[in-house]
Amino acid sequence: MTNGGVNGIRVAADVRLGQGVKLFGFVNLYGCEIGDDTRIGCFVEIQNGAKVGARCKISSHTFICEAVTIEDGVFVGHGVMFINDRWPRATDGNGKVVATGGWKCQSTRVEEGASIGSGSTILGGLTIGAKAMVGAGSVVTRDVAAGSTVVGNPARPVRHANRPTQQI
Repeated sequence: MTNGGVNGIRVAADVRLGQGVKLFGFVNLYGCEIGDDTRIGCFVEIQNGAKVGARCKISSHTFICEAVTIEDGVFVGHGVMFINDRWPRATDGNGKVVATGGWKCQSTRVEEGASIGSGSTILGGLTIGAKAMVGAGSVVTRDVAAGSTVVGNPARPVRHANRPTQQI
């Protein structure tokens, strides 16, 4: 499907879709890869160069930008925002519009089995470890260790699978 497909689903010709991928209304995909049996909810945009693994669930109103890699079995809640530039500018020091490639794109990795709660913001240049949990509404500004749970703004650890509950 391209340019205004069924139910407003836009899938550019350069998208690599795995087997059994389910797309819901008003999805915009271009230059990305989506793994087998992944579900993409309504009003989701996934940009050029992003990769989503197999058996993931990407909930509605989520934005996955360039340089984001989401591994297999990841849950992404509603309205999650990924950011790939911590210091965005519309113009350079001379007042000219910043052109494509005129900024530093930061890579983000979400490892296998992690979960990101609705309304969270994930800054660029981070890793969210395997089976980690990001609480709803969190702003993730640092790496999240595998198996840990983080919450808040900025997100802080409250639990790790191998340690007792911590107070924040």
